[in-house]
Amino acid sequence: MPSDVADPLDRYSRQVRFPALGESGQRKLMESRVTICGCGALGTVLANHLVRAGVGQIRIVDRDFIETHNLQRQILFDEQDVADNLPKAEAAARKLRQINSAVTIEPVVTDIDHTNILDLVGDADLILDGTDNFETRYLINDAAVKLNKPWIFGGVIGSEGQTMTIIPGKTPCIRCLIETSPPPGMTPTCETAGVLGPAVAVIASFEAVEAIKLLSGAHDALNTELIMVDLWEWSFRRLKVAGLLGKVDCPCCSQRKFEWLDGALGSHTTTLCGRNAVQIATRRSEPLNFAEMATRLAPLGEIRHNNFMLRFATEGHEFTVFPDGRAIIKGTNDIAKARTLYAQFVGS
Repeated sequence: MPSDVADPLDRYSRQVRFPALGESGQRKLMESRVTICGCGALGTVLANHLVRAGVGQIRIVDRDFIETHNLQRQILFDEQDVADNLPKAEAAARKLRQINSAVTIEPVVTDIDHTNILDLVGDADLILDGTDNFETRYLINDAAVKLNKPWIFGGVIGSEGQTMTIIPGKTPCIRCLIETSPPPGMTPTCETAGVLGPAVAVIASFEAVEAIKLLSGAHDALNTELIMVDLWEWSFRRLKVAGLLGKVDCPCCSQRKFEWLDGALGSHTTTLCGRNAVQIATRRSEPLNFAEMATRLAPLGEIRHNNFMLRFATEGHEFTVFPDGRAIIKGTNDIAKARTLYAQFVGS
């Protein structure tokens, strides 16, 4: 190598010196592809760790936009991102490219559902959970088992968090542990229980180090348990789950029924955690024309739009509309009412 050309490994020198990783492990990281599902609290920490670690290609998928209350725990965003009205995936990509230009970052602003998840994760070596709901996790689980791809589960509420590494055929899947998604209103959310930034950082860091192990080939060092942490109570528990593999009649990994992936389970319109908002998930063959929409909706009040979204407020509700027709309607948790508002102001 010519003396005036920097060795690409130089920036990772402290990481390479860690004996369990070494140069060969680092080169594997640089050749790896990861899809991060969700770019909120968990997703931003995950993306930050993996981009700095040199994972070669990272796809970041998120449906949402940035609000001021996100800044407490979503480490890639700042007040200017809120003012610029940016989607989370796009804002994260801009920051991450400044951190490490050698990593290929692909932001995808969309809702993950049964119609697109196989395309979003199909070329990835690993799927990472940065979501905030069980429906998407079950969908990820179905796709991972069907495609025989590893994924890492993580979740945080309040000061508590959980994580588990799932390798199809070698570990239990998420439905081996929890066969059915908890019904709405039966589990705490960030609205009812809050969430602490340090708890997010701990769980996301556990996920990230598992990702580094897996992508670098250090499979013998992988976590085989469900890890549960409460930072406020200072408790750490490890639940041995390996024995469940093949011992429970799991509808996913045993029966090979992919009910979430097939669309038989899961809603396509959902309330959003802690937001007093509903997402209307719909897809159109052609992107919406925001300029025409802005003209039509101008009598309702102030309209703002860019290439990524259009926002307007009316009748005590705030609409955020995306090019594919998806919309987030703030001011209600009533799905039926949200659908009516969507039909009235966006169209059917």
